[in-house]
Amino acid sequence: DGECDEPETLGCIGLAGRERLDNLIWVINCNLQRLDGPVRGNGKIIQELEGIFRGAGWNVIKVIWGSDWDPLLQADHTGALARRMMEVVDGEYQEYIGRDVRTPEEIRNKVVLSEEEDLERRGAFIREHFFNTPELRALVEHLPNSRLATLKRGGHDPLKVYAAYKAAVEHKGQPTVILVKTIKGYGIPGTGGAGKNTTHQLKKLAVEIEREPSLAPEEISKRQMIAALRLFRDRFELPFTDEQLGEVPFYRPPEDSPEMKYLRDRRRALGGFQPFRNTTFTPSSPPDPKAFEPLLKGTPPGKGQSTTLAWVVLMTQIMKDPAIGKYIVPIVPDEGQTFGMPPMYKSFGIYSSIGQLYTPVDKGTLTEYKESTNGQILQEGINEAGAMCSFIAAGTAYNTYGVNTIPFYIYYSMFGFQRVGDLIWAAADARTRGFLLGATAGRTTLNGEGLQHQDGHSHLVASAVPTCRAYDPAFAYELAVIIEEGIHAMFIRNEECFYYLTLYNESYDMPPMPSPQIREGIIRGIYPFRSLRPQGAIAEVQLLGSGPILMEVLRAQKILAEQYNVASTVYSVTSYQMLRREALECERYNRLHPLAEKRVSFVRQVLGNVPGPIIAASDYVRAVPELIGPFLEGRLLALGTDGFGRSDTRKALRRFFEIDAEHVTVAALYSLAERQEIDRSVVQQALESLGVSPDAPPPWTV
Repeated sequence: DGECDEPETLGCIGLAGRERLDNLIWVINCNLQRLDGPVRGNGKIIQELEGIFRGAGWNVIKVIWGSDWDPLLQADHTGALARRMMEVVDGEYQEYIGRDVRTPEEIRNKVVLSEEEDLERRGAFIREHFFNTPELRALVEHLPNSRLATLKRGGHDPLKVYAAYKAAVEHKGQPTVILVKTIKGYGIPGTGGAGKNTTHQLKKLAVEIEREPSLAPEEISKRQMIAALRLFRDRFELPFTDEQLGEVPFYRPPEDSPEMKYLRDRRRALGGFQPFRNTTFTPSSPPDPKAFEPLLKGTPPGKGQSTTLAWVVLMTQIMKDPAIGKYIVPIVPDEGQTFGMPPMYKSFGIYSSIGQLYTPVDKGTLTEYKESTNGQILQEGINEAGAMCSFIAAGTAYNTYGVNTIPFYIYYSMFGFQRVGDLIWAAADARTRGFLLGATAGRTTLNGEGLQHQDGHSHLVASAVPTCRAYDPAFAYELAVIIEEGIHAMFIRNEECFYYLTLYNESYDMPPMPSPQIREGIIRGIYPFRSLRPQGAIAEVQLLGSGPILMEVLRAQKILAEQYNVASTVYSVTSYQMLRREALECERYNRLHPLAEKRVSFVRQVLGNVPGPIIAASDYVRAVPELIGPFLEGRLLALGTDGFGRSDTRKALRRFFEIDAEHVTVAALYSLAERQEIDRSVVQQALESLGVSPDAPPPWTV
């Protein structure tokens, strides 16, 4: 019950009610306590949960009182006992169990009560405080105090539990929740056990004993433990002698006992005695390469496209592919219009278990909101956590069901690794496969939406997830190459990973793929895109860009060539994470194989022998490009969007975060001056001529 305060626990129960999932049964152990204290000390958690689940369309079964309460309830002709049960708050119920019934003097003197005396005093307390009216006391006048102290909660009565389970299994048309009232630490002997706020932290069994002055501390501890075990043995009728208790024996029922037969039958039905991961894998058929061709051709001049729209075009193609189309699972949490997806709604349909019981307001249009029982798109509503669970379900189907469904979960990138990072980590742990697509990405590219939406750090978080392969493509052809490679890696070559791609809403001309030879660089993380070498160049720099900021880097390249006679090569960096991982593998191999020929990382192969400093700019914090800094011998200077997002134009934001072409130019000239390849006065002149203010505050301080 304490776990039900987690939003993730109750956040999606309405889905089960709407879908009428009568094969779903939840059992909530309501011991009224969480780790530190009562769940609802001043209220009643069982009744609270009952209302929540009933409102969500669930069948609710409560198992509150054991069978020994039945005669009392049957004798309660006026309902006084039932009313008393409802008016007592959970904190008081806990006191009936966990209260130390010794006197203050007995507690000081560490007096040990016999079990009989403890039950007598506890029952007297219950009679006085729970059965607190003449009418209620008359109901239990025939019961001794010791009996009142042992009246069971429903969860400790096998008959009641069985009846609840049977009713749940037989119920049709609704999911069922069973709310079971129990005692935390039930059966733990001694005053520090059941019903205490400290029960969760209890490390050992021990009860107070009469201490002889001559006993060593170790002997006292041992006798306390044996005394506790004796009480535990007697209470649960375990077949051990007093002499055996010192060995703390493990109780194993006889092989032919009903318990062992039942346990073995259940384990066989569940697939065995040890958890295991199914390693059987049937590769998918590869998609037709023609599905990716529209993105490889680029766009006509002046007819720009965003990478988000390019993804929609690609999805429309691969969902029609005869080999894998029916296995594609698009998932969207109520932002499909933002991402340009409505045409897909009509073409492929939104899944609904009951179809569409209404006429959509946009019927007959190209963007008709079409729901159907065979719809392919999962429209999750504003529910990133639920969408992530759908991603995990679809992305593990290759293992769970032997079906290679390929999920594409697209969302506001700020609402991914930051909002549902815990579930992304769980997805990695479960070896989920598929594509996470952080759309409307970039701290300056998604302009005008302030710090709530502008993502500048998801790639940094993604870099720490072991099975995640994170990419930040700038062009449509890069996107096509990465997704095609991802499908082959995960669903044909059986590699245990998932992909994270950032998509943007900024439109610009998409060039055609320059050459098939750059495919390796796109996949491995970097390739040279364009070189400019003015005649008589005075120096040379290497410029790294990714995502839309590659456009700023290309503009900076022209400024350097035309105004400062500096040569440069611009590289498109599709993945700093992939470059770093491969470089770490090379470093590790060389460290552990000192006599072998050294391996050279891909980032060193590309940038290790080119002249001049290296300037990197992206729409993410500086720590992202700095992932490869240790492998470039101090030549890297990174620019990024450290700080909070804010609302303004893209131009103003890029100037504020110092990642526009002018700042890239100044950074390149500064790095050359630091290497004494140009005079520092050139840097000062550039600051003035390019309008870069040296007195602006650091963006992360504003």
